[in-house]
Amino acid sequence: MEPYAAEWWSIVPPIVAIGLALLTKEVFSSLLVGIFTGTLIYAVGTDANIVMGTLETAFTMMAKKVDFNILIFCSLLGALVYLISLSGGTVAYGKASTKVIRGRRSSLAATGGLGIAIFIDDYFNCLTVGTVMRPITDVYKISRAKLAYIIDSTAAPVCIIAPISSWAAAVGSSLKDTGVFESELGAFVATIPWNFYAIFSLLLVFFLCCTDFDFGPMRRAEEQASRQSVDVTASGGTADEKLKYNPNGTTWDMLVPLGALIVFAVLALMYTGGYWGTDAKYHTFMAAIGNSSASISLVFASFGALMVALLMYVPRKLMTFAQFAEGSVEGMKLMLPANIILILAWTLSGVCRDLLSAPQFMQHVVTSSGMGAMFLPVIVFAIAAFLAFSMGTAWGTFGILIPIVVPIVEVLDPNLTVVVLSATLAGSVFGDHCSPISDTTILSSAGAGCAHIEHVSTQLPYALLVAGSAGVGYLVAGVSGGSLWMSWLATAVVLFGVTIFLHVKEGRSASKA
Repeated sequence: MEPYAAEWWSIVPPIVAIGLALLTKEVFSSLLVGIFTGTLIYAVGTDANIVMGTLETAFTMMAKKVDFNILIFCSLLGALVYLISLSGGTVAYGKASTKVIRGRRSSLAATGGLGIAIFIDDYFNCLTVGTVMRPITDVYKISRAKLAYIIDSTAAPVCIIAPISSWAAAVGSSLKDTGVFESELGAFVATIPWNFYAIFSLLLVFFLCCTDFDFGPMRRAEEQASRQSVDVTASGGTADEKLKYNPNGTTWDMLVPLGALIVFAVLALMYTGGYWGTDAKYHTFMAAIGNSSASISLVFASFGALMVALLMYVPRKLMTFAQFAEGSVEGMKLMLPANIILILAWTLSGVCRDLLSAPQFMQHVVTSSGMGAMFLPVIVFAIAAFLAFSMGTAWGTFGILIPIVVPIVEVLDPNLTVVVLSATLAGSVFGDHCSPISDTTILSSAGAGCAHIEHVSTQLPYALLVAGSAGVGYLVAGVSGGSLWMSWLATAVVLFGVTIFLHVKEGRSASKA
């Protein structure tokens, strides 16, 4: 199928899908409508049959865009999580953790800390943190929406400022294409202090964990959770307490398989990156991680962790082999909604990117805007945010924009090159972070056991606040000629000032009511 230059029409499908999802609170049909809207535009533009052309194009794109490695990883991880619960390990871990984590705030902080610790890959982060911390946050009546927000806010924002991660490798490959930087890793490290969205997203997470200064839909979700026990089935998760778990399970029955998952993930990333291969340039840890294939590595890791669970549970008679096999299937079934959403989101992104030429349209917008160097950081941040939000992909966004904006800023003001590059990465992460069709948003919902649309609607005000504050920071950076401390100060004042104001304002409104 040949691409069709749809110009402004190329961004209509994601707008339709996102708008319907937020309006109807139903994500499956919304994504389907968005997909068919895009393929209808393509059929009309290419003079194809309106009915059959629309349907055939949609299903052909769906077949092309499915990443089976990620689907297999999600399914195997769902099986592992279910088996850990079946063994009694989750219940034992929850009881043991309450002896160490004795309060609501400490459990929230521990969740954020674990999210930061798992910085290798965002997919792995989303599902692992939810699995480990969900039993603890349930004990302290923390809403699944708050858990999903913390997971999502310590996934992509952490990976984009971690030099050793799959994201750093993706950015490095885009930087290499520009031919401007002597060291791609050095350029990536230089962007870290200027990545205001990622850094201040993490700071806001811990600020809210320590203060409970929630506002908007999240505050209402937290108030509802505090008045009653967390209803897992109502929030789109699985009721672990309804499982016939083995009372003889121990904390190690949870920690050892998950620890094996982490170890196998790192080893698999090194293996797929060529650490033990014949090419000597990949015989260092960082080079191998940068050259690795994250999706297949996570499949290897999840399969290895399942084998560890099998060797732990069956010989000790925590379950029979038949129960292990049946539990694996049940766990895979629980990941079916998340897998379907991923497939539909990938398809919608492919329709916009590959068929309707949305990236080329955004490239034209950037190059023809005639923007001055002073406002370049904030404008690039906004364009990257919009593109990533519409397509649901950060990697695709900075892969498109970096080769465009770096040569532009090199001509206008080389002193702002790192700032503009950081703004590109930050805007890409923001769009990916809060887009309903982003895979990390979907996986965060699944990891927390939270209804997807509930996660999107409760997280969006926080993400928008951080993005607005980061935009102020990039505006100050451009006006000041690249002053880091002034940009940081402006971002921090806006972010925490508005957060406190909104919390106090809602508190006064609630007291009057």
